[in-house]
Amino acid sequence: MGELSRIWRESDHRYRLVAHECGNCKRIFFPPRDVCPICHRDSIGKMREVELSGKGTISSFTVVHDSPRAFKRQRPYVLALIDLDEGPTITAQIVDTPLDQIEIGKRVHSVFRRIHEDGPGGIIQYGYKFAVDLS
Repeated sequence: MGELSRIWRESDHRYRLVAHECGNCKRIFFPPRDVCPICHRDSIGKMREVELSGKGTISSFTVVHDSPRAFKRQRPYVLALIDLDEGPTITAQIVDTPLDQIEIGKRVHSVFRRIHEDGPGGIIQYGYKFAVDLS
């Protein structure tokens, strides 16, 4: 189990936002796709990996007050639609930001957080979240 944990933590994509860009139409997709949904067959073999900056703008958000049991300790929490600078729109949690500082149009940046741990010697799962740029 320890070897699997180490391999997972050292994965090339673990601490980066990685997308795919279609070499045909140049659109960027997150999460990565093997085939462009616009170009279809013309994109086969032309999708290339790109690292996203993790910067974007809040286009919509909601404050979650009633959540599944697994998220009870985090309530209330904010889920937002974020327009990334590179083009894709993603859904992500906003963290490290007072609720009164979260607004549509605010700039955000990605942060990585531990999401789950499978016991003391198990896999630690990390994921991306976003924080508002307060400066």
